Amino acid sequence: MKKHNLSVRAIVWKQIREAAGISFILFRIMIPVVLAVKILSELGLVKYIAAAFAPVMNIAGLPGEMGIVWATAVITNMYGGIVLFASIAPGLHMSTAQITIITGMILVAHAIPVETTITRKTGVRLRFMIPFRLLCAFLFGFLLHCLYSFGNFLQEEGRILWEASPGNDSLGSWGLAQLQNLLRIFIIVLLLIILMKFLDRLGITRLMNRILEPVLTSMGIGKSASTVTILGMILGISYGGGLIIRDVNLGKISGRDVFFSVSLMGLLHSIIEDTILMMSLGGNISGVLFARIAFTWLVILLLVRFIGKMSDAAFYKYFFRPRSHPLKNLPGDIVSDAG
Repeated sequence: MKKHNLSVRAIVWKQIREAAGISFILFRIMIPVVLAVKILSELGLVKYIAAAFAPVMNIAGLPGEMGIVWATAVITNMYGGIVLFASIAPGLHMSTAQITIITGMILVAHAIPVETTITRKTGVRLRFMIPFRLLCAFLFGFLLHCLYSFGNFLQEEGRILWEASPGNDSLGSWGLAQLQNLLRIFIIVLLLIILMKFLDRLGITRLMNRILEPVLTSMGIGKSASTVTILGMILGISYGGGLIIRDVNLGKISGRDVFFSVSLMGLLHSIIEDTILMMSLGGNISGVLFARIAFTWLVILLLVRFIGKMSDAAFYKYFFRPRSHPLKNLPGDIVSDAG
């Protein structure tokens, strides 16, 4: 019995150490970026950046005021955008279609400084990921606008079902909230590791891979990345990205699998929590979930076909920065560490 207890304790500590290692990777990325974004917000520079987004909003059929909402979500996070939306939207009398469009755009592109820095650690270059998510968010909003306008769908005035409270803006409250967020990330990472090992032991991982393999294969994602891709889609890019970083460091996932997996997660992650959150703002499920899934599948499918025709040299130079690959002896610009 004593030996058994020691064995269980050793297993538990092993999982905790593994979770701490993954969390440390994420924290090294997230903490400097979160501090930089806070400074940017405190200096009032977000509103100047937001002004540049107003013309984009008009093309997507949205009031120009939504530019600051999207810009805030892009620069900070969804909750920053939600707070502004809840204070601005009621006076604009937006339609359900318009609310669905802006919430859909936020779902595709938010927390860009943090999330793209995490994805960079997987090897995907910033020069691709940042424009990719911003352009896809705009394209998604524009397509939703065309769809809803052409079919005259959801044109009634929207109802905001939930309003975010601004909360306490003091520096101490902000710092405490960030510490709570980091602790939450560590706990979720730990639970993810335990869940993955549990699913592996029960054979559920193999079953999930077999069921989803045709879908993931059609999007260019191989078996080695399927489990973490699914978890990232369900729980979020921070958690999925952290697990991918670990597997990349262990050499378990090929470069192209990593690239397509991270690209997919960039457009479609936290599909349960975030979808419910945006529906509580008045977004319609047709856009924030069903259309987003279809849009992501089509975009990744086209991306796979485009990248599939590309040489390894061009792929590594412009899209992916591997830790090591067969082309490591090529000229330095191909394997440089540039974003």
